[in-house]
Amino acid sequence: MAQTSPSAGAAHTAPAPLPDRPAAASRGALVLVLTGAFMAVLDTFIVLVAAPAIQADLHASDADVQLVLAGYQLTYALALITGARLGDRHGRKRLFQVGMALFTVASVGCALAPGAGALIAARLVQGLAAAAMFPQVFAMLQVLVPAERRARAFGALGAVIGIAGAVGQVLGGVLVSADLFGSTWRPVFWVNVPVGVLTVALAARYVPETRAPQARRLDLPGAGVLTVALGLLVVPLVEGRAAGWPLWTWGSLAASVLAFVAFALVERRVEASGGAPLVRLRLFRERPFAVGITLVLLTYAGINSFFLVFSLTLQDGLGQDALGAGLYYTPFAVVFFAASLLAGRLARFGRRVLQAGALLVLLGFGTTVALAAGAGAGLTAGRLVASLVLVGAGNGLLVTPLLSAVLAGVRPEETGLASGVLSTGQQIGGAVGVAVIGVLFYDALGPAAHQDAAAYGQALAWSLAANAALAALVSLLLPFLPDPASRRG
Repeated sequence: MAQTSPSAGAAHTAPAPLPDRPAAASRGALVLVLTGAFMAVLDTFIVLVAAPAIQADLHASDADVQLVLAGYQLTYALALITGARLGDRHGRKRLFQVGMALFTVASVGCALAPGAGALIAARLVQGLAAAAMFPQVFAMLQVLVPAERRARAFGALGAVIGIAGAVGQVLGGVLVSADLFGSTWRPVFWVNVPVGVLTVALAARYVPETRAPQARRLDLPGAGVLTVALGLLVVPLVEGRAAGWPLWTWGSLAASVLAFVAFALVERRVEASGGAPLVRLRLFRERPFAVGITLVLLTYAGINSFFLVFSLTLQDGLGQDALGAGLYYTPFAVVFFAASLLAGRLARFGRRVLQAGALLVLLGFGTTVALAAGAGAGLTAGRLVASLVLVGAGNGLLVTPLLSAVLAGVRPEETGLASGVLSTGQQIGGAVGVAVIGVLFYDALGPAAHQDAAAYGQALAWSLAANAALAALVSLLLPFLPDPASRRG
């Protein structure tokens, strides 16, 4: 599930102790900030189940559907670190309210979108709003919750993030199937509006304001160059197949390499001048972190793309309505949640828990590939449930402790910066995974008709074979990650 680890986010935005530290936050204040985290994660997943209905209603292309999903994550990823620094400088409560208000307005824009282009634009704004809001949640929990209650607060945040992913898929199915006032998919965005308005209003009264006393200046040049680099990479991946891979797509991909090099040069110059770069490049010279960020990118590329192709197969290929598709994710969500809790209890076994999770994910993807490829026209949703449970169990063991394991190999003074980079890597990995695996799925599907189970099964098999390759690569790289159990020992 596309989410930000509580431990990582806390480390990223954790400020220095404040001389005028406010009194401990009330439970009402904590509920309000956790609502912000819930909404940001919910809107990653609620749209997955609604994607087929959006495509049919707006006559959207396959590339449009991918951009509706990946665009949110891209702008979310690009602005996460900047959002955290803005909160430190101008007030975390203020940025939380601004982010939630903008998120609510963007949700209205999504719900009223007359076409695919307008919906994509509104989703991009939604991602920026989530990036303004979400980092403040971590920082406010760190600052406002007394030390003796902080672990419980971040545990609650982890539970909220996990539940949001599961609820998003089921709620999306319920709302689309209800077809309220003939609006099909639009209620998946309208549902944000009353929650957003109420949260902004109550936060004004119940959430105290905090700032960091020595917040650093924003790295606007770095953010700008990174935005260009990611745009040059993702847009041709999403649009290229439908356009027939014209010359501009290959030129854009080549230019993205140069743009990433330019980003590295800009960051080096910012750091040399005494500024606060978006990313400190020396982190990548340390093998544990370089391996760790690679693991994060691969893992989240596999998770988010899996949800996309699986949802399309269930609804367009196997004839499930949105509610049925959402309910099919329930076993995944239950097992994921249980495995996440188990991973915490098994922390003493360190990296072996992660390796077990990666192998289960690989087994789940491999089983799905075999079932989908071999069933032909006899493929049914029920036959995929067992492998879906394997994927859920594996991700619960792998995803939840992964960021903590990566950070175990980072020097304490660089934990905040490293966790911010990893949190951004989660969203970028998810967006690129949706783009690349989505291309494989649609290429394999070709011009197949809806409810052509055999064609959708073959497309699912081809795309999940790539997901299985990602899981295998994760399994091979894990031994190069420092073992957190050994470090504790």
